[in-house]
Amino acid sequence: MSMSKAKAENRELPKRFYKEVSLQPGEGGWSVLLDGRPVKTPAKRALQVPSETLARALAAEWSAQETVIDPFTMPITRILHVALDRIEAVRDGAAEEVAKFGRTDLLSHRADELGLAARQAELWDPYLDWAKTALDAPLNAAATVLALEQPERSIEALKARALAQDDLRLTALVSVTPILGSAILAFALLEGEADAEAVWTAARVDDAYQTERWGEDSEAALAAANRKRDLIACETVMRALDEAGL
Repeated sequence: MSMSKAKAENRELPKRFYKEVSLQPGEGGWSVLLDGRPVKTPAKRALQVPSETLARALAAEWSAQETVIDPFTMPITRILHVALDRIEAVRDGAAEEVAKFGRTDLLSHRADELGLAARQAELWDPYLDWAKTALDAPLNAAATVLALEQPERSIEALKARALAQDDLRLTALVSVTPILGSAILAFALLEGEADAEAVWTAARVDDAYQTERWGEDSEAALAAANRKRDLIACETVMRALDEAGL
């Protein structure tokens, strides 16, 4: 039994009740229709998006549902639900969450082991250099697992940058930051400095190094695959908005 099917049984997910998924353009954006009826968010708002590309990605998630509707396998839908139903009321807190990662950012904490430290420096230093100029947010880095003292103005700059985003981008940003463990990598993805594959490789350098030495753990690999799926969903939202000029 697959994990998604096991989850479906354990959580008593709703059965798929529709046959056809389609799209409909309108004044408020693009809507996903299930058997001709528009999808609603949990708060009963119309699930509309401003981009046809994003609407098609959203529709693909609904089409991919088989016997049940499993939100775990629908990361773009989850992002849209939060963006439409919740983010406006918690914008400051969401931006604060992103900025807090700057205090313990993955890119700031380096290994003692020379081989791994060299890989970290090769992959991470360019992002820290970019953050210093593009985000006005220089961060310190050292070989320690303890929290480093970071410039307060850098943390404030990260929060201000997050707050400057529209609701969809802010939701995608706050979603992707914990996946990567790094506010800097999250902003690099948002700003188009790097794609999902590049930031994923940077975020996983420690894991890749350990896998080379000790082999791959199947449960850890599955968890990583789920996180990468959610990362790609966040990138899909960001790039669709960019392509639409929004």
